[in-house]
Amino acid sequence: MIEVKQLVKKYGEMTAVKGISFSAAQGVNGFLGPNGAGKTTTMRVLTGYTPPTSGTATVAGFDVFEQSYEVRRHVGYLPENVPLYRDLTALEYLAYLAEIRGLPKRREQSLAALERVGLAQRAHSRIRTLSKGMRQRVGLAAAILHKPSVLILDEPTIGLDPLQVLELRKLIVELGKECTVLFSTHILSEAEQVCDRLIIINQGEIVSEGTPSELRRQLERGGRILVRSQAASDALAAALRDVEGVALIQPYDDGVIVTPQPAAPDLRPAIAARLVSAALPLVELRPLAVNLEDIFIELVRTQNVTPTMIEEEVSA
Repeated sequence: MIEVKQLVKKYGEMTAVKGISFSAAQGVNGFLGPNGAGKTTTMRVLTGYTPPTSGTATVAGFDVFEQSYEVRRHVGYLPENVPLYRDLTALEYLAYLAEIRGLPKRREQSLAALERVGLAQRAHSRIRTLSKGMRQRVGLAAAILHKPSVLILDEPTIGLDPLQVLELRKLIVELGKECTVLFSTHILSEAEQVCDRLIIINQGEIVSEGTPSELRRQLERGGRILVRSQAASDALAAALRDVEGVALIQPYDDGVIVTPQPAAPDLRPAIAARLVSAALPLVELRPLAVNLEDIFIELVRTQNVTPTMIEEEVSA
């Protein structure tokens, strides 16, 4: 339902989006990246708020530049900072938007949207009296009011308390069964719980995409190994430096992470033998568990090196 091909967006001399291509089908598609990666710019292009510099993008089969009006009819958008008329009640605000969209049964549809986001009991409260989290939910109700086939959410859980976050995540999963959801978040654990597919962007470029399990397998193919011993990390690194097939050794808590060279065999027997010969007591030796945070850091590490990470490159 979303197709992006060689999309470029420039602001003067600065290129925010650098020829990206991706697709998003029905379900919850996570759009991840560090601050300034180009997520919000891409979302603004997809919703027709700003035109692309070059490239193409279609939403629900309509071109965002040539058929912007049709795109807006089929897309629901929750921006990071929700624009609201604070002197209206939640119901009045949604009914007003329903009138602009030419929807039938405006009051009924507005109440149904508020009910779906868990805000029906505050339908007659003025928006200025609502908490930040409740205002966020009013914005989400506005995004789903016209039952769009594509829903674009930019950091939707900002300002919500933990219970509201859990409720909203459940709602997003339900919405993903009905339409295409593009869901931007900086909370990696949230994306792992909610998303069917992930698109990771960094410095205006797509660095990877796939399901969480596909990205996990992609990273695990390197066969990184966690090694813990009663010895200090620097002693472990020194002992393992010349084990055949080792490419990289990184300190990790009270041990080290060993990254094998491409196509290297399972290094665990060689590592265990080396520690025994060096009289270094072995506490733990296992493949490193990979979560979304590991995947994200690994994919962007060449461009955004964590300052506290000390790495020892092993000579071939």
